[in-house]
Amino acid sequence: MEAPMVQWEIPRPPTSVLMLVDLGVDLGVPATASLAGTGLAEAALRETGTEVTARQEQVVVGNLLAATDGRGHLGLEAGSRFHLTSFGFWGFALVSSPTLGAAIRLALQYLDLTYAWSHFDLRRTGDEARLVLTAPDVPEPLRRFTIERDLAVTATLQQELFSAQIQVRRLVLSFPPADPERYEQILRITPEFDGDETFLSMDAALLDLPMPQANAHAQALAQEQCREWLDRSSARTGAAGRVRDLLLARPGDPPTAEHVARELTMSSRTLRERLAAERTSYRELLDEIRERLAEEMLTEGLTVAQAAERLGYQEVSSFSHAFRRWKGMGPRAYRTTLPRPD
Repeated sequence: MEAPMVQWEIPRPPTSVLMLVDLGVDLGVPATASLAGTGLAEAALRETGTEVTARQEQVVVGNLLAATDGRGHLGLEAGSRFHLTSFGFWGFALVSSPTLGAAIRLALQYLDLTYAWSHFDLRRTGDEARLVLTAPDVPEPLRRFTIERDLAVTATLQQELFSAQIQVRRLVLSFPPADPERYEQILRITPEFDGDETFLSMDAALLDLPMPQANAHAQALAQEQCREWLDRSSARTGAAGRVRDLLLARPGDPPTAEHVARELTMSSRTLRERLAAERTSYRELLDEIRERLAEEMLTEGLTVAQAAERLGYQEVSSFSHAFRRWKGMGPRAYRTTLPRPD
């Protein structure tokens, strides 16, 4: 089974970029140097709701490699900092899968919800199963980092999924030889270098190994969340993503659909057709933006009237009606469900 190629422009949480920034600081590279050319600021990365793209993360990796002259095993070091909890519902779906093979297949199906850039291919031949890694869409100077990071993440997740170490037969790397010590420490196996391809191999029978925390109900719920997040993230590229950007820029005075179409240099009909092809509409996007901002405003302590005004509602009652449609309860009732500050 092959995993789909990475989607470079899908918005995602800044978890991986923050790990890289922190790794750089540990190595003496200032955060500003790691983030140079990305348009990102460290303070913003640590704020709730901030998102980045894999394209921006590529720039961070390039900056780190340049600042350290490629010394050490940056990919291994970066990958070892990830844990199951770094991946939200994707990690929970893996934990609750019935078998190791099912977990791997699910992981590859929803790989776009992770921070991996490698292309994974699970091959089963006779009594051997191979997980093959390539990075054809990654710039050549970043490929070794990419594959080594994804190998380290794979090893860390395996250790957290199982209390016992899964016996890997071989680790073959399609790279020139390097000091194997750090590979042995992080991946727990001595690698072979200069291979035709990079892969981990194991006994095929291990794919049927039951997962310690298998739970069919929890797995179904987690997988449903994975599908929803993937659909939502994918919809934020293309026309829908550009419309969202315009709406977010003017939440108190949102542009009309006609104005948005003009901004995007297309007719209103073309905009409707493109949004329909992405399974959304101007009205749905406006509602989505307003709902999200309303939640944030009420959580931050704004009054209902203040939130209504900032979102462009002339009447508080109109805002309350819309909020009830979104949440099934009015904004005042919603505020009572929020945790009280200490």
